Amino acid sequence: MRYLFSFYADAARIALQSILAHKLRAFLTLIGIIIGVAAVVVVGASVSGLNTYVTDRVAKLLGANHFMMARVASTKHLSDDEFERMNRRNKRLNWDDYEWVKEHCKECSEVGAEVGSQVDLKQDGIEFPGCIVFGVTANMSEIEDKTIVEGRFISNDEVERSALVCVLGGDIKDKYFPNTDAIGQTLKVRGLPMRVVGVEEKRGAFFGDSLDRHIYIPATTHLQIFGRNGLQIHGKAPTRENFQPTIEDARVTMRNKHRLKGGEEDDFGLVNVEDLNNQIDQFTASIAAVVVPITLITLLVGGIVVMNIMLVSVTERTFEIGLRKAVGATRKQILMQFLIESGMLCAFGGVIGLLMAWGVVTLITALAGITMTITIGYILLAIIVSSVIGMIAGIYPAFKAARLDPIIALTKTT
Repeated sequence: MRYLFSFYADAARIALQSILAHKLRAFLTLIGIIIGVAAVVVVGASVSGLNTYVTDRVAKLLGANHFMMARVASTKHLSDDEFERMNRRNKRLNWDDYEWVKEHCKECSEVGAEVGSQVDLKQDGIEFPGCIVFGVTANMSEIEDKTIVEGRFISNDEVERSALVCVLGGDIKDKYFPNTDAIGQTLKVRGLPMRVVGVEEKRGAFFGDSLDRHIYIPATTHLQIFGRNGLQIHGKAPTRENFQPTIEDARVTMRNKHRLKGGEEDDFGLVNVEDLNNQIDQFTASIAAVVVPITLITLLVGGIVVMNIMLVSVTERTFEIGLRKAVGATRKQILMQFLIESGMLCAFGGVIGLLMAWGVVTLITALAGITMTITIGYILLAIIVSSVIGMIAGIYPAFKAARLDPIIALTKTT
């Protein structure tokens, strides 16, 4: 053990001395490795940042541990034939379906209902086209983890008596009540005066669609104004661990309500946040599977440059190699000497590339406001791949150095 430690320590010391003796040449050699490692880490950080961004947006849109049942709903893309088949087979969900699930789903911590319609608002000469009016139960605030920055959300009493009250999204509030308190003001929806009782925190956009063009009114009020228009039943699990049992309980409960037999297909759609998150993970993993190998080509090019410079190093140090072999160094020791040097060279490039990637990611995060996350997986990938490429690139030069005849090598003075 002492011999092995001494050998590798001496080999590392000699390799470091050789690298430091030609600093500029070593740096120019490592540019390919540095750029390659930085590219891999930045791309990985971008993919992780995209994953985090979309997942956060889904959480803001749907909430955590949340699932939804509707007449037609699916987490995957539906073909025209699949959509038509579900549309013909599936039943429209009604208020009694919501009440049944709410009463019989024992695993659910919350069960709510929601129905949406698009309207064009116009009041005091101000128009707001494409507003989405959601009819909701009082607990949709908890189910979708909504944050109310002014006032409150709709109450159970207001749902029971079909009150003319509303909660505004951020864009609606800014349009009709800028620089003033909206609470207690009146906004007309379909000609009916709705008293504003709350304002939702701004949530931004999701794939180009603003989440702040919404108005929330009691579900019963919505049904009276807009009629039966695709009621959705929303549920929430108490914890993430109970998420799947909760979904299954709600599904069985709805099947019992619709009197479906064991072999019959569901006549309703069911989607949940976990499935959406899994699809997001698959999507970003597909991007990484395509983009990361492309960036690794840069590391391969850098490895070729390292091989070239190591061949030059072998030629320059022929006399040194001959002298070491003359005093007893074996082929294996010479081989390991140059492999360690090339591996160390690329490892340095990997560290510098990692620092460069950190700087780029920090700059982009600060200037563009885009969250980019450098994960340990991509760090290890970049460092390990760069070191392995360095070792592979050093094999031929090291093998060439190990095969030198010591007598001939001692005759070389350059």
